[in-house]
This record gives sequence, structure tokens and C-alpha cells, in this order.
Amino acid sequence: MTNTNDTMTEKEKEEVIPLLTPYKMGNFNLSHRIVLAPMTRSRSYNFVPQPHAALYYSQRTTKGGFLIGEASGVSETAQGYPNTPGIWTREQVEAWKPIVTAVHEKGGIFFCQLWHAGRVSNNGFQPHGQPPISCTDKRIQKDIGNDVASTDRYTPPRRLRTDEIPEIVNDFSIAAKNAIEAGFDGVEIHGANGYLLDQFLKDKVNDRDDEYDGNLENRCRFPLQVVKAVADEIGADKVLQPLDRTHPQKLAIRRRVPKVL
Repeated sequence: MTNTNDTMTEKEKEEVIPLLTPYKMGNFNLSHRIVLAPMTRSRSYNFVPQPHAALYYSQRTTKGGFLIGEASGVSETAQGYPNTPGIWTREQVEAWKPIVTAVHEKGGIFFCQLWHAGRVSNNGFQPHGQPPISCTDKRIQKDIGNDVASTDRYTPPRRLRTDEIPEIVNDFSIAAKNAIEAGFDGVEIHGANGYLLDQFLKDKVNDRDDEYDGNLENRCRFPLQVVKAVADEIGADKVLQPLDRTHPQKLAIRRRVPKVL
């Protein structure tokens, strides 16, 4: 005869771990809820992904697991760090293909993170030594990573003209198309951490006087245009858009206090 108390004890030992339970993410069926976050590796020499990345990502792949690749620049003006990958040239697309294949061979779901650093850059990373672009011409005064004074690392940016913004939107759209061609299952649009899309969102950074500044709706206009263009290009079911809700003061969010009448 089975001892009921012993049976209950065994069931308690088999307690389900929530992180290891399946999850349906849109059209994707994940086998568990542990995600490989996008982590910059700075090993993509000349902004081209290298063959060893196939081993790096495949080692971190499980069947039905979800991975987000390291931030990949959408254009030649997008870079802000050394040896970070891109997704805007034919060479880059071809270099990503065997890396994505290695993840798929182990049953993983792989998204490409689309990124533009904006003013978090310097002219050493920019074409022809030009200033980095942003919503503003205000220079970063502190390092975005460790919050220390940094007057030399970041070049004063050039404020984008209103007529140039659709070109940047198009860069994201083309990069998304390239990511799908490279074999990625979808894309994540980097909208956090003080980079270009986030710069437009923050009222202490965005000091424009056109339809991209002022109230919250205007500050959201450019990021939303990017999301729409990417979704129209590859399908909304393949698009993630994270926003940064941490450390609001460091990210230059100013709470607007209404006047008391």
C-alpha cells in the first residue's frame, strides 16, 4: 500500500520552477522563460560579426530558448563603441548568417537588436570624422556606463535637421529587413540606455523646436515612426521595443510639476 504522506512529500519535491515553464511569446513558443540578454562583446572587428560568435551564441542556446543578439548598428553613423557589429552592409549580413544558423540548429529563437548610439559616440567612430548625430547639439557630460565626468570621450553631437529624421527611420527599416535576410527570427529595437531613440524621448536632452520636441507626443514621434517602419517592413509579430524605466535622473527625465493656481 502506498503511504499517502510519502507520496505528498515526493510531489512537494517536484515543485514546478516558474522560470522553467513554457511561455507563448506572440507566435513563438518558448520552452522556458530564461532569456539571453543582448550583451556587447566588442569582438566584431571592423563592425563585422566574426565566425567565433557562432560558438558563443550556440553555447548559450537551448531548444525553444530565446536569445537577443548584441546591439547591432543600423548604419555607419550608428556606432559608438569599438568592434561592435552592424547589420547595414552586405558583408555584415553574410557574416551573421552562419551565426544565426548555429543557434537554429540547436532549436533556439534568435532576435537581432537594432541600435543607434546617437550622441553616445565620438567622431572617431563616425564616417569621415563627422560629429555624431542626435536630437540635440548638447554634449554628454558624464559617462553613460559609470556616471563619472567624461568631457573627452564624447564629441559634441550635431543636431539632426527635421528633413533628415526620415532617413534615420529608413535606416532602421532596412536594417530590420537585413536581419530577417540573415536568418534572425525577429528584431528588438533598442530604445533605452540613453541612446538615440531614448535621447528623443528625454525632455532634458531633447531641446528641439519642431514636431519632435515639446509635449510627450512629439518626443515619442521619432521612436514610434521607427517602430512602425520596422513593423511594416518585417511584420509586427517579429518586433520587440523595450523602453528604459530605470534611473530616471541619470537618463535625464525631468518630472514636470504642474503650476498651482
